[in-house]
Amino acid sequence: MSKILVIEDEQAIRNVLKSILMDEDPKWEVDEAENGLVGIEKIKQNTYDLIISDIKMPMKDGTEVLVEALEYNPELQFIMISGHGDIEIAVDCLKKGAFDFLSKPPDLNRLLNTVRIALDHKSLKSSNKALKKENKELKKKVSKKYTMVGESTKLVHVKEMIDKVATTDARVLILGPNGTGKELVAHHIHEKSIRNKKPLVEVNCAAIPAELIESELFGHVKGSFTGAIKDKQGKFELAEGGTIFLDEIGDMSLSAQAKVLRALQEGKVSPVGSEKEINVNVRVLAATNKDLRKEIAEGRFREDLYHRLAVIIINVPGLNDRKEDIPLLVEHFALDFSQNLGLENKSFNEDAYDVLKDIDWSGNIRELRNVVERLLILGSNPITADDVITYVKK
Repeated sequence: MSKILVIEDEQAIRNVLKSILMDEDPKWEVDEAENGLVGIEKIKQNTYDLIISDIKMPMKDGTEVLVEALEYNPELQFIMISGHGDIEIAVDCLKKGAFDFLSKPPDLNRLLNTVRIALDHKSLKSSNKALKKENKELKKKVSKKYTMVGESTKLVHVKEMIDKVATTDARVLILGPNGTGKELVAHHIHEKSIRNKKPLVEVNCAAIPAELIESELFGHVKGSFTGAIKDKQGKFELAEGGTIFLDEIGDMSLSAQAKVLRALQEGKVSPVGSEKEINVNVRVLAATNKDLRKEIAEGRFREDLYHRLAVIIINVPGLNDRKEDIPLLVEHFALDFSQNLGLENKSFNEDAYDVLKDIDWSGNIRELRNVVERLLILGSNPITADDVITYVKK
């Protein structure tokens, strides 16, 4: 239901406007004010979608109402009406934020049409505002999910590297053991790049069967192989204008490597089963836990592709190389679990941290995250060294 306030000092005109509006749409709730001063008080006491206001009124004129009301609520829509109207008054009202200006007596068809358009505009603005708020909250959640926690020298070096390369379009090869957060590095590079308004498309090369990796990356046409029941866009196309992150690229087949190399060299891809070439503009980030130099020597990875990908190399340290970050990581995970899983956010004693730092973290940060969840469920509060020894230490 839309709520409209009519501010008009002449009662006869006020009654006519109110009657016309209520007859036009029963869903419109119409209120009235006999002068600008009363109008302002009502605006401050109620929530209106649209104000229809005369300009020449005693106590406070319509232009003053317009300015004061918009300072109080910038979302309000105003239609100004005046029998003394001229182009200067109209332009002045529009400059001050009015939606439209009508001469008195207003043409009823134009008035009703303007009212509907103004209400639609208000609704659209409200929807856009809600959508922007939702997107903002979503971005906060995404950013929080991909937070890089720690102040160790090695992690600070990684963050500095990210800041230097993010604003360029250089390809980046991210190296490090499993569970160290290589995908966090990729997300930070994308978020800080000029491509951040476009998508970051992730491809886990190790999780896709070798016979399907080319279709996943470059797409396919209907009937190109068994199960290809319709055309499909590949990840390179979906990442157009943005970034593609090829995770675990060391597990990619040699045939797929050849096509990725061509895509990097020529900026073109060909869907499986098609001779059509599609231009693509994407930034490529890649990651692996493998020693690609060794893979090249043993014939499992193309050296020319390696050199295309490794314009910049970022080495992500394992947790054993940054144990001083463990307290900060534990606090971060504990807070995350308490907010999203409803677990009690327990504190950790210093002796508990000492024992955690003494552990060999072969599973890196991923393993530590699981351990924190286990301790929050099973441990005392505060969590002690005995808890860590009982439920964690190997």
